[in-house]
Amino acid sequence: MAASESDLMAFYQRFQTLSLFNDSSSRLIEDLLLYSKNVEDALREENRSLRRQLTDSQLDLDDATRSRRDLQQQVANVESRNRDLAADNHHLKNNNPFVVALIDGDCCLFKEDLVRQGVEGGKKAAYALRSAVLEQCGDFAGNMEVIAKVYANLGGLAKAMRRNGCLEAEETLKEFTIGFTQGKATFDFVDVGHGKERADNKIKETAKWNLRNYNCKQLLLGISHDAGYAPFLDELFQDETKKRRVTVVEGVPTVRELVSTGVNILNFNNEIFRSEKLVDKTALRTNIAPLATSAAVNTPTVTNGNIPTPASSTTSTPANATASYAGAIGNASPPPKITLPIQPRPVNANARASATPKQPAWNPGPRGLDPPIKISPAALESIKKRKDNNKLCNNHYLRGPCSKGEACCFEHKYKPTKDEIDAIAFLARLNPCTSGQDCDVQDCIYGHHCPSVKDGVCTHPYCKFEDEDHPPGTKYRSTKTYDYFS
Repeated sequence: MAASESDLMAFYQRFQTLSLFNDSSSRLIEDLLLYSKNVEDALREENRSLRRQLTDSQLDLDDATRSRRDLQQQVANVESRNRDLAADNHHLKNNNPFVVALIDGDCCLFKEDLVRQGVEGGKKAAYALRSAVLEQCGDFAGNMEVIAKVYANLGGLAKAMRRNGCLEAEETLKEFTIGFTQGKATFDFVDVGHGKERADNKIKETAKWNLRNYNCKQLLLGISHDAGYAPFLDELFQDETKKRRVTVVEGVPTVRELVSTGVNILNFNNEIFRSEKLVDKTALRTNIAPLATSAAVNTPTVTNGNIPTPASSTTSTPANATASYAGAIGNASPPPKITLPIQPRPVNANARASATPKQPAWNPGPRGLDPPIKISPAALESIKKRKDNNKLCNNHYLRGPCSKGEACCFEHKYKPTKDEIDAIAFLARLNPCTSGQDCDVQDCIYGHHCPSVKDGVCTHPYCKFEDEDHPPGTKYRSTKTYDYFS
């Protein structure tokens, strides 16, 4: 049957509608594809960027790893070098330790019995001073050098000593200074000549120079008589480390201005220095002559505290206007008779303390205390001067013969004196025995307890002994590092 026109139009309209729908679908698909492409392109670009960043990060990580390893190696090298420098520094500071004694010889005077002996007395004074200083050094004595400088106006000092009566001839003092200088290579008696504070200036400048040297472990100043040094000490003591390294050697009693600075004070008056100042006794002798022309007075007698009664006096005029010292003494009246009760002498506190019974000695253990060793400073110095292969073999000379024989690198053929053997034993004793108090070797040459303890203080700056090798309550001047001669 033939389709009507209206039906065809309906189909056409439907076709048009379908076409519009298909076009819309195509555009949707096209839009979706374009959007997908744009998203894909963006993701690809982002992926490339992330890959570049990852590559750069990996390179940075590799570089950081290499840098860290290089830095670790550098740190290790620096630490190793610091250890070497610390060892070198310790070696330099302690390789040649010395003590300097600077003496103002115009007032810190040597004992007159030494001065009167001339050259020999000077040598004895040098030896005595060195021994006294080394005794204060304790365990450091084996390695310590002593340097002494005495500054004085010899001409003026000789005249003053002659007027005091302690010196008959001024030339004797010159001979004494020569002997002092010859006594030890490091000792000098310097004539500074006439002039105010010449000795003072030399002492001050020399003191400053030595305190800048770490090898100078202690500075001894013979200036106890002069308050003018107080400002100088106050200036030095701004540095606490320098204060511990300065000590005043006392001749005449230390003036209060120096005492107030808090400086350490050491007294050598028993053997070396005199404690009295020089007095011009010639003026006293010239005043004795008037005694011969004075009246002879009978001395009143005092008995049992009664009031004395004036005695009669007679005036006599000698025929000769000049009188000698002996004549004046011969004509003088006799001394008074004293029958009053004699007061008991006050007991010296030191004497009372010495009378107190000593406490039992500390017992470190089964082996006990090592016997003390007395050493000669000269012998000790002789042993110290030996270096390298010239050093004496401890085992050979203390326990000998050395078991190593010819293979030993130390000296065996030298024949030491008894004093030198004692010095070798003294130096060996400064090293602790590995067995300690359990050591049963009868002739062991090493130390079995710390020999550096004095008055409850371990004076060794680098003590090798353990705490139990010290008496209970021992204090350390530092954490096993110089103080006294620090």
